[in-house]
Amino acid sequence: MPEQHAGKHEILLVDDDLGHRVMLKLNLEALGYSVTDVDDGDKVLDAVRTSIVDLILLDLKMERMGGIETLEALASAGIAIPTIVITAFSSVESVVTAMKKGAYDYVTKPIDIDNLAHVLRRALDHNLLRVENDQLKKRLSEHYTFGNIIGKSPVMQELFSTLALVADSDATVLIRGESGTGKELVANGIHENSPRKNGPFIKVNCSALHENLLESELFGHEAGAFTGANVRRKGRFELAHNGTLFLDVIGDMSLTTQAKILRVIQEGEFERLGGSETIKVDVRLLAATHKDLDAMIKQETFRQDLFFRLSVVPIKLPSLKERQSDIAELAKHFLARYTTKNKKNIKGFHPETLAIFLRYDWPGNIRELENTIERAVILCLGEQITPRELPNHFLPELEESIHKSPFTPGLTLRDMERKMIRSMLQETKNNKSLTAKNLGIARQTLINKLKEYDL
Repeated sequence: MPEQHAGKHEILLVDDDLGHRVMLKLNLEALGYSVTDVDDGDKVLDAVRTSIVDLILLDLKMERMGGIETLEALASAGIAIPTIVITAFSSVESVVTAMKKGAYDYVTKPIDIDNLAHVLRRALDHNLLRVENDQLKKRLSEHYTFGNIIGKSPVMQELFSTLALVADSDATVLIRGESGTGKELVANGIHENSPRKNGPFIKVNCSALHENLLESELFGHEAGAFTGANVRRKGRFELAHNGTLFLDVIGDMSLTTQAKILRVIQEGEFERLGGSETIKVDVRLLAATHKDLDAMIKQETFRQDLFFRLSVVPIKLPSLKERQSDIAELAKHFLARYTTKNKKNIKGFHPETLAIFLRYDWPGNIRELENTIERAVILCLGEQITPRELPNHFLPELEESIHKSPFTPGLTLRDMERKMIRSMLQETKNNKSLTAKNLGIARQTLINKLKEYDL
């Protein structure tokens, strides 16, 4: 008698031979499995969508829908359930086809129950490992991200740990870092991982508005408060009630506005411009700056008391050159984004391109990296981003030769491609193989482009 299976796994048995199906069901139940059976492959999708199925035992030859077609239907539906196929034939071809279509293993008729029990245990154990591995990858992926922020470097892992603790609190956070380091992404990530995530997330760029307009933007105004104020308007503090208000570029705020912000933080109340009604709000405040607030405090252009109120939890974002090990991962992230946006089939980066990225200082940080890759995607003709698609300042020593940019204002993408191909053909003296290699594309792709552009 075969050894019984310890777990109560759910098996879907698919066989159009009633006698064979009944025999198998009885044996599987004797092994300790729970069995649901259907009489043809066309009933499999409905069965797996309406009940829990741990494994499918699938006959290859059935009247209405065979095993191969059933495997194809499961794959098309994105359903990954370990499947063992049953075949009455010793045909290697049918088994190989089934394995290519996603079958885990096979058994042949007449079925040896001991062998079937062994195959089932192996398939279920393998699936359990796969599920555990997927869960581990998911946890690792979450560990390497916070919101839409990406980073595996030690400095970013430390930052993510801090952000996870901060997000769950209601503390005011001051985010400091150079321009382009992702301060707004961090603020958004804190809000999305906080108890206020279902409330509004309101952003204000304090450098974009004149002092009077900024006060109106923050606190709102009554009708007639100033010229052009025809109706009452709620400010950003009111709009952020029960949510989060993010004040970006806070170092550009005037001392008068700073005093009003301080009052809201301390007392949770304010008045609209031109009004006398005191409005109470419940808002979590996040602020960001690229300026040296310590120096501004000494120069008396930023209030020290406001600084202390804002920096209950100070967070310093590293520059991109301080997290060099994240550059390749960030580059891949932006490549995926902009190849999709521009409908390009670019598979990756030429090794020299990545080497250049690692040598470069990135004064504009992540924003500069993103802009560089978006530009490269637009200019790229092949399947890899090569140094040729990078801006001139990445390779100043080669500006006049291999790195001359084809971009001219007013040219279409087709015009730029044609110009780049013609220029490279001239450099290589019409050597098509070398031209294709230098452009980072297949020779046949170049031939197709030459025909397309009549070169």
